[in-house]
Amino acid sequence: MVRGGEKRDYAGDGIMATDFLWSYTDEPHATRRKQILAKYPQIRELFGPDPWAFLKVGAAVLLQLWTATFLNNASWTKILLASYFFGSFLNHNLFLAIHELSHNLAFSTPSHNRWLGIFANLPIGIPCLSPFKSMDGIDMDIPSQAEALAVKNAFTKSIWVVLQLLFYALRPVFLKPKPPGIWEFINLLIQVALDACIVHFWGWKSLAYLILSTFVGGGMHPMAGHFISEHYVFSPDQETYSYYGPLNLITWHVGYHNEHHDFPRIPGSRLHMVKNIAPEYYDNLTAYMSWSQVIYMYIMDRTIGPFSRMKRKMDVKVKKEE
Repeated sequence: MVRGGEKRDYAGDGIMATDFLWSYTDEPHATRRKQILAKYPQIRELFGPDPWAFLKVGAAVLLQLWTATFLNNASWTKILLASYFFGSFLNHNLFLAIHELSHNLAFSTPSHNRWLGIFANLPIGIPCLSPFKSMDGIDMDIPSQAEALAVKNAFTKSIWVVLQLLFYALRPVFLKPKPPGIWEFINLLIQVALDACIVHFWGWKSLAYLILSTFVGGGMHPMAGHFISEHYVFSPDQETYSYYGPLNLITWHVGYHNEHHDFPRIPGSRLHMVKNIAPEYYDNLTAYMSWSQVIYMYIMDRTIGPFSRMKRKMDVKVKKEE
């Protein structure tokens, strides 16, 4: 369900764009943040770490690692089913926990957040800290020119959706290769050590369960709908979209995406309070109630594709956070 926007014909006769949407104005979030804080200064009280973040991450990590060891002798069919219908939710939760920690929303000390991020990464099977780094001004969340040109119809969009987490992980390598820093090295070292221990003590099936959980949860899966819903432009006058459905409860409330970009210092667990305090700034924006529907819309709408993203010229100054 789409709220706040007009109904679209997702099998219409439109033509897919052949270039990104370019904006020559400042991004809207800094402007809205300034307006909201002027009217509702009490929102500043929501800034700061989530004291429950460590426990939430710990519970998900331990449950997923235990599940992997439990499935060490399971059939491949059972492993695949468990990965899609159970493990994918846990690993996507942890992937989004790493995003939350990249904003230092568990501890006041940045290094503590990084250590917790490395811990959250363990069941994911592959190092994931790098995608949340800024690559010299290039947004790695936006598809590359080659990706966008290759995706032309519903069939190729479906393949792209299935593999979107792989593209997300490989873009930094091909678009802006950069020597890893100390935290990426530590992340890699600890992750490889854990993976080796899992294989040694429980076998390849346990490790396969973890990695499958990561990739099936990032493809044609309800949880992965947020990759598309957040910034793919379905309405010409809006570039960021929120989702207010039930999956927010297990995704660190990443669905409150306009609220997150307006106030990146507020943890996901409190973002709903922003909307409650200042509803007039959000109720008239297009928002979603189903990530699965967003995936369907993206695939079936002939006017929407990887080029349906807003980009800005480098000389456009983005206002600093208040």
